[in-house]
Amino acid sequence: MPLTSKTARSIGVFTEFSGTEFTNFLEVAEKLRSDYDFGHTVHANHLPRGDAAVERPLVRLFKPFDELVVDSKDFDVSALEKFIEASSTPKVVTFDKNPDNHPYLLKFFQSNAPKAMLFLNFSTGPFESFKKAYYGAVEEFSGKDVKFLIGDIEASQGAFQYFGLKEDQAPLILIQDSDSKKFLKEQVEAGQIVAWLKDYFDGKLTPFRKSEPIPEANNEPVKVVVADNVHDVVFKSGKNVLIEFYAPWCGHCKKLAPILDEAAATLQSEEDVVIAKMDATANDVPSEFDVQGYPTLYFVTPSGKKVSYEGGRTADEIVDYIKKNKETAGQAATEKAAEPAATEPLKDEL
Repeated sequence: MPLTSKTARSIGVFTEFSGTEFTNFLEVAEKLRSDYDFGHTVHANHLPRGDAAVERPLVRLFKPFDELVVDSKDFDVSALEKFIEASSTPKVVTFDKNPDNHPYLLKFFQSNAPKAMLFLNFSTGPFESFKKAYYGAVEEFSGKDVKFLIGDIEASQGAFQYFGLKEDQAPLILIQDSDSKKFLKEQVEAGQIVAWLKDYFDGKLTPFRKSEPIPEANNEPVKVVVADNVHDVVFKSGKNVLIEFYAPWCGHCKKLAPILDEAAATLQSEEDVVIAKMDATANDVPSEFDVQGYPTLYFVTPSGKKVSYEGGRTADEIVDYIKKNKETAGQAATEKAAEPAATEPLKDEL
């Protein structure tokens, strides 16, 4: 396959097509072939770029961005795979309407590495000064384990919705770390980018949390919780809480909604019971809960016991489950008192 402006390709350059290095190269090529292009040769002088007199074996990666060509002589399978993955993506991924950038965007958002994202309007304002400052910051922090993206507001509406951002916050820079914690600087100036990133790497920033406003009135049987008050309602209220994590578009959630309303109405006289719901698309889900699909329900007792609810989906079954599994105030106090004793190491007494 010829090298073009849109093609990134890894070429193995060998003295012969045998040996450990060649075998490892073929193993990596077979594993990554669906995502990347590979080839091999014994004639480095036939390659369009790079030093033809370089000592072999090596892998030479050609790409249509950044430094255009980069070599590696590490043929360890894991190291070679990481080299190809890292080198085949731009140092700064561009989020715009150009379809050529789409494969890089997919890899960027699928990565588990920390991600730094600068969002601004590409067509108005001082775009070039921001771009220069941002690319300079990328070079300054090139040794850090973080991926970088620059995004046009017009093309990034899906990302804005996902992260709970608003256009009037731009220009903004957002970091999502490997634990999904987010850090936000809105109305950022070009000259502030480096200092803000340094504060992040130095651990000086406070995480940003996506949350709907806390409801002023919350009088319905099923209580609405948001990211900013979920811990107060679920873990600090001293009550038994059945919480549903839902998505507004989810058909199963819509079917469950009146059932939860009925169950909550039945239990309204139970002052130590709360049935609650959170829109998991509009709020960050607390790390205590594993939400992989909708609806997801958990039952949390006053002592902090947390159980994924897998019971029946009728109002009667939900009510029966809560009545059988809820803790009284006395039980909760006993459970909490027992926790330190259960975890405290035994001590020998003389």
